[in-house]
Amino acid sequence: MDMSYLHSLEDVLRPDESPKETEPTYYYEGICPDTNIQMQLPRTALAEAVASGLMRSFEDAPPSPHEGKMFGVLLVETTLGDTAFLKAFSGALCGASFVEGWVPPLPGHEEIALDEARTLEQLEEMKQTLIELSQRPVWDALKELEERCEAEIEALRVTHRAAKKARKKKRTALQKDLSGEALAEAMAALDKESADHSYERRRLRVAHKEVLTPFRQEVEELREEIKRIKSERKALSRQLQTQMHAVYSLTNFAGETKPLQELAKKKGLPSGTGDCCAPKLLFYAATHGLKPLGMAEFWWGPPPSNQSKQHGTFYGACKERCEPIMGFLLSGLPTTPHKPTFAISQQYALEVLYEDRDMIVVNKPSGLLSVPGRRGSAQDCVLLRARHLFPDLTGPIQVHRLDRGTSGILLLARHAESQRLLSGLFKERKVKKTYEALLCGLLREASGVIELPLRACPERSPLQGVDLVNGKPAQTLYKVLSHEGDYTRIQFMPVTGRTHQLRVHAADLRGLGMPILGDSFYNHLHAQGRLHLHARELTLTHPITSECMHFTAPVPF
Repeated sequence: MDMSYLHSLEDVLRPDESPKETEPTYYYEGICPDTNIQMQLPRTALAEAVASGLMRSFEDAPPSPHEGKMFGVLLVETTLGDTAFLKAFSGALCGASFVEGWVPPLPGHEEIALDEARTLEQLEEMKQTLIELSQRPVWDALKELEERCEAEIEALRVTHRAAKKARKKKRTALQKDLSGEALAEAMAALDKESADHSYERRRLRVAHKEVLTPFRQEVEELREEIKRIKSERKALSRQLQTQMHAVYSLTNFAGETKPLQELAKKKGLPSGTGDCCAPKLLFYAATHGLKPLGMAEFWWGPPPSNQSKQHGTFYGACKERCEPIMGFLLSGLPTTPHKPTFAISQQYALEVLYEDRDMIVVNKPSGLLSVPGRRGSAQDCVLLRARHLFPDLTGPIQVHRLDRGTSGILLLARHAESQRLLSGLFKERKVKKTYEALLCGLLREASGVIELPLRACPERSPLQGVDLVNGKPAQTLYKVLSHEGDYTRIQFMPVTGRTHQLRVHAADLRGLGMPILGDSFYNHLHAQGRLHLHARELTLTHPITSECMHFTAPVPF
C-alpha cells in the first residue's frame, strides 16, 4: 500500500492536544442501495481537531492563496491497528489535480482533464457574457420608465375617480332641480365629460406605448440572447457531465464498484460529482483496506461569489454532488448507525396530525427548524424529533420544508420509497398547499396572482429577491379573507415552491407591496414577534394507496 498519503496525527496535533470525545456534531449519511439501511460516518471531535491542526499549518503557507476551497480529512484505522489520517482538496489545487501528500482524484480524471479545462473556460466566458447582458442600462431604464408611466396613469385615475364621484352627486342634484330638455342637456354634458376622461386615459396609454416600445423591444432581444446562451451553456455542461460520469467509477467498503454514470442515471448528478473531498477520501480508504473513523470538511480562503461558505468553517456533504452518493460510498461499513442526540426545547411542541406505514404529517410550531441547520446535525428540528419519536424510520424522510418562522403542516416519509414518491408529487406540483398570513397594510384587490421570478441574493444569504432576468419562475395565487384594523388576513396558494416565495411576493412592491407581519427578513418595521405565516392545508393523493388525503392545522394567530 502506498503510505505517502497516510499522515500521523502528531503532524498536526499539538503535544498537549487530546480532544475529549463528545457527541459528533454532524453525520455523513446515506442509504445503502443494497440493504436499504442508513449508513453514517461521524464528524468526531478528533476529526475536527485534526482538521483544525491542518488549518493552523495553512496560516504561514496557504495551499491555495488566491482562491477559497473545500478541504477534508478522514481519520482511518490501518491494517496494523494504528490511527492515521488522509487529506484531500476539492477539484484542483492551484491548477493541479495531483499534489504530493494529498489523496489523488478518482481514476479516470486524467482522461478528461484537458477537455474539462477547455469546457470550464467556455462556461466561464458564457457566465461573464450573461452578467454583462443582465447589467445593460436598458433594464433599469425600462423599469424606471414603466414606473413613471404607471405613476402618471395612477395620478390620472385618482383625478378621474374624484371627478366621477362629483358627477354622481351632480346627476342626483340635477334630477331634483331640472326636468325635460334642460335636464337632458345637463346630463349630456356630464356624459361628455366622462367620455373625455376615458379618451384622455386611452391617449395617455398610447403615448406611453410609443415611448416604451423601443425599450421593450431591446429588452426582449436581450432576453432572447440570454435564453440562447443559457441553452448553449446547459448543453455544454451536460456534455462535460456525461464525459465525467463515463470515466469515473466508485468503490465502496463492500468492495462493490459502480460507474458514476450508472449512479448518475438514478440521481441526476451534476458535473463535478466525484471531485469533492469526501468521494476522494472514501474511495481511497475503501480501495486500500483502511477503516474510516471520522471525517471533517472545511472551507479555507476567500468565500465563493455567492458567499455560501466562510473561511475556517466546517461544512457537511454538499447536497448536489456528495449527499446523493454517500449511501453507496459508505456501504460495507458496520451497519449499527449512530443516533445523534440533541436537546429538545420544551418551548416548541410538535403535534402529530396523522401517520400510517408510509408517511407522517406534523404541525410544526413557529421557531422550530424543519431540518438541521448549516452548522451541523445536532440541532433540535422536526427531522431529528421524528427519528426520535419513530425509531423505525428508514432512509431519507424529508419531503419538503417550512421556514423556521413558518408554522403549520409538514409532511415526512417513513421509508425511502415513499420519500421518492412523495417528493415526486411535490416536484410535479400535484400537492395543493394553502397558507394563511397577516399582511402589514390594507390590500384593495380581493384576489389575484403574483408572478415574479426569484433568485438568491449572494451578498445577503439566505435572502431571496426578484430577478426578472435570471430568476426562477415563481407563481402565487392569493385571496383576501378579511381586513383587521391595519392588517389584511390573506390566503396564499403557491403554485411553485421557491425559497421564501410567499414572503418576497408579499413584500416586494412589484408583488403586493405589503410584507408579512413579523418577517425579520423582509419587514424590518414590523419584525417583532413571530412570523405570521401558517401552512393551513395540504391536499394530495396518497402515493401508495391512491387515497385522496386532506390535512388541516388551525391557524394560531
